[in-house]
Amino acid sequence: MDGATLETMRTALRGPVIGPEDPDYTQARTIYNAMIDRRPSAVVRCSDAADAMAAVDFVREHGLEAAVMGGGHSGAGLCLVDDGVTIDLSPMRGVRVDPAARTAQVGGGAQLGDLDHAAHAFGLATPAGIMSTTGVGGLTLGGGHGHLTRAYGLTVDSLLSADVVLADGSFVTASGTENADLFWALRGGGGNFGIVTSFRFRLHPVDTVGVAITLWPLDLMHEVLRWYREFLPEAPDELNGFFATLTVPPGPPFPEEIHGLPMCGVVWCSTGDPDGLDEALAAVNEPGPPAFHFTTPMPYPVLQTMFDELIPKGLQWYWRGAFFDRITEEAIDVHAKYAQNLPTDLTTMHLYPVDAAAGRVPPDDTAWAYRDAVWSGVIGGIDPDPANASAIRRWAVDYWEELHPYSMGGAYVNFIGAGEGQERVRATYRDHYDRLAEIKHRYDPHNLFHANQNIEPAG
Repeated sequence: MDGATLETMRTALRGPVIGPEDPDYTQARTIYNAMIDRRPSAVVRCSDAADAMAAVDFVREHGLEAAVMGGGHSGAGLCLVDDGVTIDLSPMRGVRVDPAARTAQVGGGAQLGDLDHAAHAFGLATPAGIMSTTGVGGLTLGGGHGHLTRAYGLTVDSLLSADVVLADGSFVTASGTENADLFWALRGGGGNFGIVTSFRFRLHPVDTVGVAITLWPLDLMHEVLRWYREFLPEAPDELNGFFATLTVPPGPPFPEEIHGLPMCGVVWCSTGDPDGLDEALAAVNEPGPPAFHFTTPMPYPVLQTMFDELIPKGLQWYWRGAFFDRITEEAIDVHAKYAQNLPTDLTTMHLYPVDAAAGRVPPDDTAWAYRDAVWSGVIGGIDPDPANASAIRRWAVDYWEELHPYSMGGAYVNFIGAGEGQERVRATYRDHYDRLAEIKHRYDPHNLFHANQNIEPAG
């Protein structure tokens, strides 16, 4: 983009248009994953929906590449495009809660922390993620799961409507009664169909939750996974617990004697009576004595910030994901093998439950195609040092390739890594893919929004 074109864009928008010569350009193009180093010709910071509409018109009329940024957490870096325009929604972070209706109107650039803070004042929340810095937009459009999934479903199961800027620059609302086909596609179809400038969510009664962390030594990992695969699906919906392999961080609440040790464990969250959590988790001794077990009541927004400082913006990341309807003996062997060889202290693997309330939604109600899954897994190679980027990527890819035969084939779209290809996208949407491609053709026939895990327009 030449200087004259950049100046023309600046006159068309209310928010700042940041080019390569501007002093804040480096900060504007820096996202959560430091492994991504792309140089857009401009970063357009949209102050409102009108800016998003003008930016889309400008990109389309000038034949430019475009990407959309919400929270900037895209592991694959899909919110940046070299030599194109990043349409940045981060100024649009407002949240308005209606406590009587139990709904929240949330700006397209909001982070989960913004939503959690605003809703918590009324003892409410919506199921979304495990980190406060995650963007609401990207997480929601991919489907969204987190600590409240077993109790209240996926994030998209609480989505009531969305305001969307389409590829032709027009503005529409999508809901169960308006543009219902678009609303269906937005609930799991990623950023393929337009720019969502505002979401309206149903909120649920969540205030103080029961939180627990249980860690076991790795020599018990086979026993722990066998116990976990039976225990959690039979637990009441109010109890959520994601399994992880990790290196114990050097700090509270962990005692010094286990700092730096590789372990496996579960992070628990209960929306039931916090005082009843110890009784609900009495069975944690069954696979073997834990090396650490900690329970406490905690305000839900505090739980959502628990990992923010441990894995802040600016680390090297490479991840891959998979859905599982069971944890087989063969899969346990693979998990145990790679847990013994974590390449860096921050590298991890998580299994997030997506059953219970999420699994009872009819499979064709939303674009999310794996209502029969029990876990959504992610393998994450993480480290601050760019010199270790290739090592964490190799570990993640090798692990995923050995584990893949014991998966259901697809993955949570937000956990698909860079360069995995179109087959992975098709596997993620199963027989919903063709319907999504038809809707894509209707709303974005020329594939303007293709900086994503792309669904190509039908025809």
